[in-house]
Amino acid sequence: MTLKMIFATIGIAFAIFIGFGLYKASGLKSIQIVKKVTIKGSTEEVFNMVKYLNNFPKWSPFLVQDPGQQIEVRGTDGTIGAQYHWNGNGGKDLGYQEIVNIDELKFIGMRCDIQKPFVAKPTFDYYFKETTQGIEVTQDFKVESGLVDAFFMWLFGAKANMEATNQQGLNLLKQAVEKP
Repeated sequence: MTLKMIFATIGIAFAIFIGFGLYKASGLKSIQIVKKVTIKGSTEEVFNMVKYLNNFPKWSPFLVQDPGQQIEVRGTDGTIGAQYHWNGNGGKDLGYQEIVNIDELKFIGMRCDIQKPFVAKPTFDYYFKETTQGIEVTQDFKVESGLVDAFFMWLFGAKANMEATNQQGLNLLKQAVEKP
């Protein structure tokens, strides 16, 4: 096999990989992840654990992953406009989440502004419903991205990581409320 044929084969394989990756990435330009957990506690207790951003360190999966993360709550905690800022991984993770909507004891809407390690503006909507087993919390996460970002999310399996992190957060929320 000549050197020219080797390079041609590598080039074709690379083009197929990129083409397949872009095809798969097109399905990741818009991601929605819905997770649920049922928590034994009062509606007020569960709702307030999410509504008051000063409680977030008790159930943040990001703080578990990066215990050295610096955090700050700005604005009037528990109200629309309150923000939870983070700076982690030695300055490599930076952003904030903001409460944008509250329907007391039923719904909390949050918008994130992630500046590092990538730029994104995902949303987290929390729905609270009383059931016979406890308070069912539904987290509806949404993020939009461009094709290049989606390609890298596909390449590194980011959606599976997001799903695991979101579930970890809900499990930690359950533990924080049900803690004796």
